[in-house]
Amino acid sequence: MWGHVQTQSIFSEIEGLKDEMTQGLMGLIRIPAIAPDNGGEGELNKAERLIQIANAIGFDKIERYDASDERVPSGKRPNIIAYCYGKITTEKLWIVTHMDVVPPGDEFLWTDTRPFEPTIKSGRIYGRGSEDNAQSMVASLFAVKALRNLRTKPKRTVALCFVADEEQGSNYGIKYLMKQGLFKAEDVVVVPDGGNENGSFIETAEKSVLWFKVRTIGKQAHGSRPEMGLNANRIGMQYALTLDKMLHDKYSAKDENFDPPVSTFEPTKKDRNVDAVNIIPGEDMNYFDFRILPSYSLEEVLNTVIELASEFEKKTGAKIEIESVQKSIAPRPTDANAKIVVMLEEAIRKIRGIEPKIGGIGGGTCAAHFRRNGVPAVVWSTIDEMAHQPNEYTKIENIVNDAKIFAYLATA
Repeated sequence: MWGHVQTQSIFSEIEGLKDEMTQGLMGLIRIPAIAPDNGGEGELNKAERLIQIANAIGFDKIERYDASDERVPSGKRPNIIAYCYGKITTEKLWIVTHMDVVPPGDEFLWTDTRPFEPTIKSGRIYGRGSEDNAQSMVASLFAVKALRNLRTKPKRTVALCFVADEEQGSNYGIKYLMKQGLFKAEDVVVVPDGGNENGSFIETAEKSVLWFKVRTIGKQAHGSRPEMGLNANRIGMQYALTLDKMLHDKYSAKDENFDPPVSTFEPTKKDRNVDAVNIIPGEDMNYFDFRILPSYSLEEVLNTVIELASEFEKKTGAKIEIESVQKSIAPRPTDANAKIVVMLEEAIRKIRGIEPKIGGIGGGTCAAHFRRNGVPAVVWSTIDEMAHQPNEYTKIENIVNDAKIFAYLATA
């Protein structure tokens, strides 16, 4: 257990690194790491910067695992692991963060800030990826740097894992690393990719995830002669609105262990259809993002989607194709008595002086893949939940305070 003197020494060291953390995070924001699915070039440049930072800190070993992806210029989607050896070598503390970020969206919505030009205002760092997930990348790196500066060996080996492709399904990231046999059931795993404002929330469960594309095929025509065409845009919108209401009515159960406590069915992305206002679209594509409570069968929900599409085809004469983009069945939750849960609860009580709460979220983090492979994992960090929004920011105090929690988990 930590003594008072050791605690204060490590905390003081972390606080003294605040300016360096701030500059490190701003440097990461300046490196876009957008997936090729969204028109980006991947994570290579950010991975190389993280290796530079880790080398400067003096990690004992740094490994790189490249997943092949011909869609990016380098042909590689890198994953980085940096090890700081502990007194106990049979147990590892994994802190898993992701390098990729979502696109900035409409840049006109970024008021007085720019997505990849970090700005500091009122103790906050603004920029795309600041909270999701650079905050926790920097906090984990500088927790280790503080220990290195003090020549303090962690109790257990710390393995910082920086992964690719989290935002688009993790095929080139944590799923790829799982195949390398790196993770053991006796390890303790923190995925700092969710949380709440005061850091009291420990996520141990996630919902099932279903993303799919709806392709509506009608007949293109001149805008002045709708009777000669079949408006795929109108039919696609009618289908989406009908589906939206049907799913919320049919799958309306609540589970207060989750935040939010209901299944969510959100129409999101819409592809471009025609190039002029006076053209009736003959084809239209839109997308849904479902986060489904584990009490419901994902396949049953998907069948509901397909059955309604069949009904619309018969009613309208259009063709409606449903294509799954991502599908993930909720794994079994991490046990509330698992070692990592107990360790994190203790850290929150001792360091924050607040009572932790255990629950579930919408899903989609790397933790689900650990659980699916029999490795207990939790999601935790201190955030204002600004991920994927314009004017995304992180609080500098959150970086510093989360680094203290990571140092405690490594050493206590």
